[in-house]
Amino acid sequence: MSESRTDDTTPLTDLPAWGELRAHFESIKDAHLRDLFAQDPGRAERLSVEAEGLLLDYSKNRVTDETLRLLLALAEQSGLRGRIDAMFSGEKINVTEDRAVLHVALRAAEGTKILVDGEDVVPGVHEVLGRMEAFAGRVRSGEWTGHTGRRIKNVVNIGIGGSDLGPVMAYQALRHYSDRDLTLRFVSNVDGTDFAEATRDLDAAETLFLVASKTFTTQETMTNAQTARAWLLEKLGAGEEAVAKHFVAVSTNAAEVSKFGIDTANMFGFWDWVGGRYSMTSAIGLSTMIAIGPENYRAMLAGFRAMDEHFRTAPFEKNLPVLLGLLTVWYADFFGAETVAVLPYDQYLARFPAYLQQLTMESNGKSVTLGGRRVDYQTGPVYWGEPGTNGQHSFYQLIHQGTRLIPCDFLGFCRSLNPVGEHHDLLMANVFAQAEALAFGKTAEEVKAEGTPDWLVPHRTFEGNRPSNTILAERLTPEVLGRLVALYEHSVFTQGAIWQIGSFDQWGVELGKVLAKRIAPELTAAGEPALEHDASTNRLIKYYRSRRE
Repeated sequence: MSESRTDDTTPLTDLPAWGELRAHFESIKDAHLRDLFAQDPGRAERLSVEAEGLLLDYSKNRVTDETLRLLLALAEQSGLRGRIDAMFSGEKINVTEDRAVLHVALRAAEGTKILVDGEDVVPGVHEVLGRMEAFAGRVRSGEWTGHTGRRIKNVVNIGIGGSDLGPVMAYQALRHYSDRDLTLRFVSNVDGTDFAEATRDLDAAETLFLVASKTFTTQETMTNAQTARAWLLEKLGAGEEAVAKHFVAVSTNAAEVSKFGIDTANMFGFWDWVGGRYSMTSAIGLSTMIAIGPENYRAMLAGFRAMDEHFRTAPFEKNLPVLLGLLTVWYADFFGAETVAVLPYDQYLARFPAYLQQLTMESNGKSVTLGGRRVDYQTGPVYWGEPGTNGQHSFYQLIHQGTRLIPCDFLGFCRSLNPVGEHHDLLMANVFAQAEALAFGKTAEEVKAEGTPDWLVPHRTFEGNRPSNTILAERLTPEVLGRLVALYEHSVFTQGAIWQIGSFDQWGVELGKVLAKRIAPELTAAGEPALEHDASTNRLIKYYRSRRE
């Protein structure tokens, strides 16, 4: 089902299930999880789903069987099944850019057929994968050498947005599986400090730069790439012929890549049906493959593929991404929750919440429908988080006793990759304890029974009724990481389908880019530039110019 450019769909708030959910919410909004569990001994078993190596326990959510029935009805009435089928079949569901949305093709098995404008895109995906594997193998084995003949020991990925957040997160998450003889660094910020610190202790003769920019014109990325080029040539004392031995490109712009000095044989492309924040399984993942090796990278792709198939085929009531997405809609639009906390209890997933920030908020930070109609409901909650147990000693206080309702996702693993004494059991005890405390709290009567003075009782009472999901896997492997990322990708898709918004464009980031290009030469102009901004911006530019030297 191709998306129309006109909004001829029934508005979300006019769907029968939406009205029923509104009435239902009024009847259960004050229900407490203590009572829901007490009245239903089988709740924990019934409101859990295990699929593709992940267990989702969503029983600690402020929902009943009727809530779930109505949310699933809302998914059906919103045409979610048709939207899923349209994405997987290569239809151009990114209507504002007239593009297909096929990150799922990046991990499709060889022999799968997915057509875009009549062309099967899967063979091209596997051709690039094969070239990536060959190149990664040469770097890891020492066959690829730099300009002076020394093997590569340092790999620096230069990108921004999806060309940085995915690779950074994946490298951190899978560092246990990485080649420790290789140093991986990442440069994204146009702030010169980022490049300076990333390269401060590196030997240029042993350093390879991966420049990730589809167009090879991204301002921040190419500024950093040119700085890296100048740094390399200065450190080596070499001519421009050295560039080709120390730079490769993830791009589709052969002319600009060649102009930069990179051999186009070492250019790895991807397609316009791959959005930046969904690109970590494209050639953007080259740094990940070099770090963990092609075999582990293939395992990660298999994990993505397994969750893709689960999302595509599982009934909604047993579908992990659908359930996760519907619960997000429930809290955002009926309880007025503005954020979602993602709390991984594994240090390797330290960058996972930051990765999800782009995935979720760049996708669903929209205020008009696919047809251009202004929405009259909330979309795109703020995603944030830190690893446990660190977060418990910083922001959990607000989640437990603050005035805001903050749904939480707890992520944990049954087995540690680094078993040390009782560390992992203590870590996991905190996962279960925090979810329990948030849900059930501590009543004033319980606090009094401990002998607490009356004046102190209100301070030590926990209201509870704070919702959470707990997601468990056996251990953090490349395959499990793929499943987790795909789980959230498809949860985002589900939310967008319900909200009738386009999750795959990002026009909101464009205006700032345009204005920055206009302002940059005004900051460095020799004479006094004619400033035609607002009064505040004009004054700030003048202030900066007067002090920049």
